[in-house]
Amino acid sequence: MNPNDLLDSDLFCDVSEAGRSEALGAASVRPLAKGATIFTQSQAADRAHFLLSGRVRIGQGDADGGQLLVRFIGPGESFGTLGLFTGHHYPADAVAVTDSMEASWTETAFLSLMERHPQIAINLVRIAGERLRDTENRLRELATKRVESRIAHTLLRFARKASQTTSDGAVIDFPLSRNDLAQMCGAALHTVSRTLTTWENAGWISTHQQRITIRDQARIHRLTERA
Repeated sequence: MNPNDLLDSDLFCDVSEAGRSEALGAASVRPLAKGATIFTQSQAADRAHFLLSGRVRIGQGDADGGQLLVRFIGPGESFGTLGLFTGHHYPADAVAVTDSMEASWTETAFLSLMERHPQIAINLVRIAGERLRDTENRLRELATKRVESRIAHTLLRFARKASQTTSDGAVIDFPLSRNDLAQMCGAALHTVSRTLTTWENAGWISTHQQRITIRDQARIHRLTERA
């Protein structure tokens, strides 16, 4: 890897080239096969993680075996890092949903990087703030929006963050099941399935092998405005 590969990342944005080079030199890099568990909820948090390629699913479970999808992590994003500062336990499970590559640092190495390059610490605070805002937005939608609107909001978030533009529309570039959407929207699976089928029949979206293409973003956006 080249230090410039970290320029657009959430954790190393505005960090000097020397700092990025030092971070790469201290990192442990490893491939992750699709389905690999990176860490589990309540496991002792001893490393800061950063995704170089692929996609990682972050999900929380409960005592009854239920699962809540928290977010998907894409290339250039950190994850699991806040566990080093909040009780030293990971708050969720992290599983690779595609073949991926990650870099990670021991707690000692990561704290040392932050001491020598304070911009990393500033970026970490910004990341925490943005994710808190995202959680607050989802909670507000859950309390004030109909299911159809919540599904539309979720799809458009993915389109902005993780899509490829093709002649057919914006293709969300990782496997996204209907159950994943149901968990993120706080809706019943059959409701999400019925809604997506309706939208697909109308030509607003298309699905193939858990890849969703938004064919009419303007129409989906109008759905977000409904109470």
